[in-house]
Amino acid sequence: MTIRKWFWLFSSTLLWGMLSGLLAGLLLIGTNNEFTFFEVTKMGYDFQTLSFILLGGATFSVLSQMGFFSYLIVRYIAIGFVKNKRILEYMQVVVVAVAFFDLTYLSHRAFAKPGESWIQFLGLPLILLIIALAVAYWKMKLTKPSGFIPTLLFMFVVTILEAVPALKLNSPPSYFFMLTPLLICNAWQILQLHRIIRNENG
Repeated sequence: MTIRKWFWLFSSTLLWGMLSGLLAGLLLIGTNNEFTFFEVTKMGYDFQTLSFILLGGATFSVLSQMGFFSYLIVRYIAIGFVKNKRILEYMQVVVVAVAFFDLTYLSHRAFAKPGESWIQFLGLPLILLIIALAVAYWKMKLTKPSGFIPTLLFMFVVTILEAVPALKLNSPPSYFFMLTPLLICNAWQILQLHRIIRNENG
């Protein structure tokens, strides 16, 4: 990837992160009195709060980009070790399934009240999986069927790893505020990747 292409991807992803973070933050301020960020206990539509929200969105976009490039490196190494594409696809599906189970089980174990079933903690994993499936389908339509599973892995597993700080809080507003920019930035990067590679290859 050339410097020019990298800078375009970085700046556009940063913009998506800031905009989506701002929209998510404004929505939470207007609908949730318990929403706090950066230890600001009184969130409002003032300059300081909006600045913190924009900074948060920008931070999440950078976190998304770190996760994206880490994913590309790990995938490149995995392709070098596992020559059989079908086996590699099965391995990725297993990783997605394990991540889904872990997110459900660990959330239940950490935050469940006495008598609460693990089924009550399926909501967030299912939402993330549906979004990941939608983006993977979109990627497949833009490229080819082989792009579906890698995109699903990235959108689901990598997003969960990036969102660990919010997932530890057991706070739906925190989930929404962090996951919204992460999902949008991750989707933007994975959907632009083939265009960048295609342009560089002529």
